[in-house]
Amino acid sequence: MVYERKEGVPRFECTEYSAKTKDYVVLIPIINEGDRIHKELKRAKDHNVSSYADIVICDGGSSDGCTAEDKLKALDVNTLLVKQDAGKQGAQLRMGIWWALERGYKGIITIDGNNKDSIEDVPKFIEKLEEGYDLVQGSRFIKGGHAVNTPFIRTVSVKLIHAPIISLTAHQRFTDTTNAYRGYSRRYLEDERVQPLRDVFMTYELLAYLSVRATQLGMKACEVPVTRAYPKKGKTPTKISFFKGNSDLMMILIKNAFGAYNPK
Repeated sequence: MVYERKEGVPRFECTEYSAKTKDYVVLIPIINEGDRIHKELKRAKDHNVSSYADIVICDGGSSDGCTAEDKLKALDVNTLLVKQDAGKQGAQLRMGIWWALERGYKGIITIDGNNKDSIEDVPKFIEKLEEGYDLVQGSRFIKGGHAVNTPFIRTVSVKLIHAPIISLTAHQRFTDTTNAYRGYSRRYLEDERVQPLRDVFMTYELLAYLSVRATQLGMKACEVPVTRAYPKKGKTPTKISFFKGNSDLMMILIKNAFGAYNPK
């Protein structure tokens, strides 16, 4: 089924392999992740993640065969959403969030699809959402979390730049703010003072914005320990280029700190 573009939601194709079976959904934005997404889904299957939440792939238009239907169905994927419009990660997430809210989920968990994150920890996020938290941030830097082979420059950037700016903006301390492994309550995403379904969120703006808006509005937020593991050798799996990507992230952080993404 194809959903035509509407305000704040890109045009996308939806292929449901299964009906809604759980109260929570895991949205995994990907584009050309190759075998990395299959390894991540295999870990999810081995740890019975689909018994806690429906697993949904939010594809940006992969052309490497990683979204082959037989493979995804065998790995317990519930639905495949394929963006057919402009935008990057932010647009993929808006597509997934709109669809998930329409389908009636109580909460949404997001996680990257490059097999760096401990997808087996999904139940921790659901537990906190069930306790009434509106934003649940995964962190490798708190007790119980594990940062494996994290590049030195990334550790420095998160601890000395990104996390302090996000924490100041949110009025609450967070330790692993570049981590897209998150949980969001339906209440948070549907609040008129939040409005995540806006076309201003095209790349990484939405992650920065949703990191801070909950606590700005007096909603409950917390962190849960997770593992984020980089490969020992070879190219670091990331979609952020070193110079342009990081300079764009800094600009997003600054604009976010000054409320540029708040609803008018």
